Amino acid sequence: MNIQNMIDNPGTRRAFLKGAATVAACAVMPRGVLGADAPKPNSDFNGVRIGCITYSYRGAINSAEDTLKALLEDGLSEVEMMDGPIRSFAGIGGGRRGSGQPQAEPTDEERHAQLTKCAAMRKMYNDAGVNIHIHKIPFGQSNETIDFNFQVAKALGCVGISLERSEPMAKKLAPFADKHKIWVAFHNHTNNYPLLDKIDPILAYSPYIGFNFDVGHYFAGTKGLSPIPVLEKYHDRIVSLHLKDRTVKGENLPWGMGKTPIKEILQTMRKEKWTFPADIEVEYKIPEGSSAVAEVAKCVQYCKEALA
Repeated sequence: MNIQNMIDNPGTRRAFLKGAATVAACAVMPRGVLGADAPKPNSDFNGVRIGCITYSYRGAINSAEDTLKALLEDGLSEVEMMDGPIRSFAGIGGGRRGSGQPQAEPTDEERHAQLTKCAAMRKMYNDAGVNIHIHKIPFGQSNETIDFNFQVAKALGCVGISLERSEPMAKKLAPFADKHKIWVAFHNHTNNYPLLDKIDPILAYSPYIGFNFDVGHYFAGTKGLSPIPVLEKYHDRIVSLHLKDRTVKGENLPWGMGKTPIKEILQTMRKEKWTFPADIEVEYKIPEGSSAVAEVAKCVQYCKEALA
């Protein structure tokens, strides 16, 4: 039986996923990743959940194990996970462009094994004190691959999947989001941010369509408007934030050197008791002699001081 049949047959699908979960529950966390008795991080600062998108470590850290080490070194208990560490850990193909060779669809057994590995990755992270709240594996074209992406989110413990803002994708993904009760969190850039003058049309497709709101891109794209009114309008549809410091001209700078009102945003979150995570995204050039891990740590400290 193929995956599509499982999608169409609820009883068979439930049995399949139950089997994957049972095997995952017996998975052993890889040894040597971290000390079993190591103190767990806590980056909830006065009620504001500070995390990091793993894009911040790009080019330097690739595996799920090394990514976890970096998060622990930075004291982070929340993460938005890019697809690379997930694919490498779970053996999920794709993610590389330019080969020109079509890839065969995985078998049911291979999908089973991949979901089991995703559940084991969740356990490894949770045991270390880190919650994977969103993943960013790109969606495929077929219903099978789209459905599987939501199954991966569940196995990892995610509340949502992030992707670039697109109304056609909102329409396409809405039935899957409703079915799985997993958020589709649309990420904005400088020219496609959430609307303030009226209700954003992409939200009408599903109550599980929301925003992965990039406050730095919004600030630069609007030539200096505060992102706070967007937060106030859509706080119940915001799945997470991306925090970065940009100027009106669009430069990405070390935090405190740009003009994005990061402190005011964090303090508003604390005041309003909004519980969606705010994820650090280091997009500026890493200074000579520093590292991505060190720069993320500086941003964590910036957040901690802003929320003291």
